[in-house]
Order: sequence, then C-alpha cells, then structure tokens
Amino acid sequence: MNRSGHLSLSGTEKQLRQYLLSLIDRQGLMIDSEKMVIDFNNNKEKIRIVHSYSRNEKLAEEKAFIDKWMPRVFKYFASGSDINPAEIRPYPVLIDNDDEYSALFRVAALWWSIPVSKGFGRRFRILIFDESNGKLFGLLALTDPVFNLSPRDAWIGWDVRTRERNLSHVMDANVLGAIPPYNELLGAKLVGLIAASDFVRNVFHKKYRNKLSLISRRYFDGRLAMITVTGALGRSSIYNRLRFNDSDVFIHVGYTQGYGHFHLANDIYEILRKYLRQIGDPEVSQFKYGAGPNYRFRVLRRALEHLGLPPDLLRHGIKRGVYLAPLASNAAAFLRGEAKQLQWYHRPLDSVIEYWRERWLIPRALRNKNYLEFKKESWKDILGLE
Repeated sequence: MNRSGHLSLSGTEKQLRQYLLSLIDRQGLMIDSEKMVIDFNNNKEKIRIVHSYSRNEKLAEEKAFIDKWMPRVFKYFASGSDINPAEIRPYPVLIDNDDEYSALFRVAALWWSIPVSKGFGRRFRILIFDESNGKLFGLLALTDPVFNLSPRDAWIGWDVRTRERNLSHVMDANVLGAIPPYNELLGAKLVGLIAASDFVRNVFHKKYRNKLSLISRRYFDGRLAMITVTGALGRSSIYNRLRFNDSDVFIHVGYTQGYGHFHLANDIYEILRKYLRQIGDPEVSQFKYGAGPNYRFRVLRRALEHLGLPPDLLRHGIKRGVYLAPLASNAAAFLRGEAKQLQWYHRPLDSVIEYWRERWLIPRALRNKNYLEFKKESWKDILGLE
C-alpha cells in the first residue's frame, strides 16, 4: 500500500493484472467498473461460446498427444453407417492402466464443447463399447465430489461434521455421455443409467473397500450411496425424466452458485501460482493430498488480492444444474448417519441396457435418422486437426 491507502503495483504486476482482465474479456464475459463479472442470461449457446476459449486452449495443449494416439485409436470411432440400432450391444470396460484404452478415453473426451475435468482424489474411468461393431459408444468417469455443494448438502440434510465423515460414500460423475453418432440415439441416457447401476456400485466397492483414507486415517467399507452430477448447460435433458423401474434415477435439487475458475484458464493459473511463489506468499506451499480444487481457489484468491482485484472475479455467473442419483432408498438417512445399512436399489446392468433399448433406442432410431449422417472423419474437425 502507498501512503494514500491504494495498492502499489510493480510494472510486472500491472501487466499481469491487465493480461488477466483481457483473458476474461476474450471469453465473452463482461466486467463492470468494480471489476466484477456481469451476469448474463444462461442460454446454452452463450455458455458454449464462453467455454470455447478454454476448449481451444485444451486442444492446443493436447495436440502432441492427439497426433501420437489418434492414428492408433481412430479404429474405435464409428460412422453412422457402422451402426444397426437393432444390433447395438453396449458393454462397459473399466480402464485399469495407461494403455490404448486410456489414450482413447483422453482423446474422445475432447469431443465435448465444455472441457471436462480430470477430477481429483479417488478416480476411475469407464469406456462403453458397442459389442456389435467394436466401436466406442460413450464415456463415464467418477471422481471425489467437491466438499461444498449447497443443493446436495441441503437435500441430504448434512451438518459439517457429518458431511466430513460420510462424504466418502459419494462420488461425482465428472464425465458422462455418448459420443457421435451414438449421442443421436440418446446414448447419453444409457450412460446415465449405467452410472447409477449395480455395475458401478460394485466396481467402487471392489476398488475402495478396506482402503485406508489418507485424510481421516480410517479404513473405508467401500459402500457407495450416491452419485452426483452437474449439467454444464443448466438443466439437462439427459437426467430429466430418466427413470428405471418406474422411479426417477436422478433428482434435480438446484443450481451451483456460478463460482469457479474455468475462465481463469490453465495458463493464467500457472502464471499466478508462479507469481505467488516469487513474492513469497505462503499460500502457494499449502497444498496437501485431499486439498482438491480448494487449493486452486485459494491460490487464485490470493493472487487476485495481491493484484488489487476482488475475489468475486471468480464468479463467472454460469450456474450448473445439480442432480443426485441415490443408489439406495435410504441413501439420505445413511449419509446423515441415521441408518447403518443401505437398502439398495437393484439396477442390474443387463436390465438397465434392455430398458434403455426399449424405452429410448428403438423409438428414437425409428423416428430420427440423423445418426446416419455422421462420418468418423469428422473427428479431425472436432479435434482441430488439419
């Protein structure tokens, strides 16, 4: 601070401050005179435009990886002509090492116009293939959930201490969807059903049962009680009215508050972290396992403070729809600590697939032939390849 009480910035800090503000402006977010992001109507096309900067940056970062792996994984992508809807036989495969399947997931996840998160903490990824032709149908990834999610916590009825103890029984689906041309056949509905199926619950149990938590220092029993997911474009047609055995699988419980850091894209985050290290701010050294995304928020807030910018610059105003998929009829009571046993919903994988086939696949294929128009060569445009 100088004698008048105003923040004194060096020439380098002024340049960094201006670069950060121009980055936000280039993404289509407007800033008022108080350096606050101005709200805009949450129409889906506007949200895609705002995210396009981050997506283009992601494609540029992944270019070398795409160039290396696309020739090897291209065989897994389908054209519409490769598909006979009556013969589609989806089956999930758990990725358990860094092989060709891992590369396929990483490349295919670049299809979405909203860049997907890698997640943090406990994570596992699933590829869904079509057995009838060996092509990739869709992707599903689960990760540790964020600690604070108001609509989820209110629905469960959590206090802070109980949430801290039982959050390990919840996972977040940070990647969920079908890729072209299966997306035209409502394939994402099936991926949503698989996320809430016995298959995923059993994978989780096998993977995490009897594992020692590095944070709580307690052995985990491996029970998964709930899946959360957020709709990047607000309310989602994937999860709305997604039913199985005459009951809703996903429950819409509200919206996020529109805070995040996607608009402070990866390059500026690393620059700001380096800046904090150079000026000796202790926050940059506070990372530890389990800090998750909160560490990134803390780093960004501290950097904004040093640069004379309000922490509300992290408020981009894009509110995501919050959906919950309880895996048991008493999931909320269990997560509150009021029930010791979970009364599981029974959603066998075969039954889930057959239900999707009859409820969505066949009717969609009869009335809409758009899937036939997709050519696998379109992936070159999707991935920004020449």
